[in-house]
Amino acid sequence: MSRGVLVTGGSRGIGAAIVDAFRDLGDRVVGLSSSDVDLADPEAIEQVVSSTADALGGIDVLVNNAGLVELGSVDLPYAQWQALWRRTFAVNVFGAADMSYCVARHMIARGTRGRIVNVGSRGAFRGEPNMPAYGASKAALHSLGQSLAVALAPHGIAVASVAPGFVGTDRVADMVTDEVRAQSPFGRVAKPDEIAAAVVYLASPAAEWASGAVLDLNGASYLRT
Repeated sequence: MSRGVLVTGGSRGIGAAIVDAFRDLGDRVVGLSSSDVDLADPEAIEQVVSSTADALGGIDVLVNNAGLVELGSVDLPYAQWQALWRRTFAVNVFGAADMSYCVARHMIARGTRGRIVNVGSRGAFRGEPNMPAYGASKAALHSLGQSLAVALAPHGIAVASVAPGFVGTDRVADMVTDEVRAQSPFGRVAKPDEIAAAVVYLASPAAEWASGAVLDLNGASYLRT
């Protein structure tokens, strides 16, 4: 049965691969870009969820993929440090939380046994010394997903996350060096469609028992215990 799928950050990279993967299944998909909605604006999120639900005839799957990535560590001036952290959390945490809230309320009202999948990061566990705000925001996103997994299970809504390492996208092309490739024993970084395949699985009816999981997708470049 065709589902209504909403993907944030769906215009390029991992997000575009996720959009294509769901469309290949015959699902009805809206991939939002930053020009469609400002994820730091709660009112804009509420409006876009409502309009997307109308356009799709209902939202069955939400993929929180959009994320802000900015380099900057303790070498920054204090004011820049504060601004970077606030920008990052406004999109990566608060935006995803508001999107999840609005979509979950929509699913509950419709009696939809829906799915929410968050695209987190290996950096939540491994640490990001050059991007500490990004790493911390992804750790918060994973935690949000686990909390919502417990809260939404009585409504039949499953929530899970993926935690990719480096992925070969245009956005990080200048960061993918031989040293980065060597972090994985496969000697490469992930392809966007490999991440998309995992997201599609976690959004499937068969994956309900994976609710609350954080799936590592890093090619054995970082093994957590």
